[in-house]
Amino acid sequence: MHDVLIRLAWGMLLATALSASAADVTIYRCTDAHGHLTLRDTPCAKGERQETREMLRPRDGAPAAAPEPARPGTAEGPAPAPARVMVLRPPQPLYECVTPDGDRYTSDTPEGRPRWVPLWTLGYPLPVAPYQRAGADLAITGGNVSIHAGSTVLVPPPVYPVYPAYPAMAGTWIRDACHGLPQQEVCARLRDRRDEIRRRFFNAQPSERDLLRNEERGIDARLGDDCGGD
Repeated sequence: MHDVLIRLAWGMLLATALSASAADVTIYRCTDAHGHLTLRDTPCAKGERQETREMLRPRDGAPAAAPEPARPGTAEGPAPAPARVMVLRPPQPLYECVTPDGDRYTSDTPEGRPRWVPLWTLGYPLPVAPYQRAGADLAITGGNVSIHAGSTVLVPPPVYPVYPAYPAMAGTWIRDACHGLPQQEVCARLRDRRDEIRRRFFNAQPSERDLLRNEERGIDARLGDDCGGD
């Protein structure tokens, strides 16, 4: 208890000394003939044992910088996160096409697989020029036909249906009928194609494997973008 009172008295004297205007502070520790200890800011009385402590008066630090005023129209707090820009695009369509022979295939465009074919493959006859046969002359007299040896006979060409004139190598583009598939069917067709690629991959040649691998990568990316993943 005695030590606690001494500490309290020391603290009070220190606070009083620090409030003084002097730069240096002297604390007096006085002990009388009975051993009683007192702390004071003035010299001890006559007959008391005196001990002194010199202390420096603390100085006030530099004033803190005033906070920067908030900018007009902005609220205090952390800076907002940068806005995320998302680009939405419609799913890539897929078309089913039918050839004149009834074969079906899929295409990424409504054009399907247009192909150039010669007209003769479609049943159009080639133009035939008249030809000549040597060895006779043809004469018509009074409705009678006579052929003279050693002359040339003109033989007319076979009779064909009348078509516009066209060169022998003329042709035309053949386009199949194509229609768009619903998105659910598109995703199902893509998954079926990927399964087919994986089955063929193990028996394929190295050059074909590269093609199959690239095609599967494209299908995976398309499934991720348009079909919600695998």
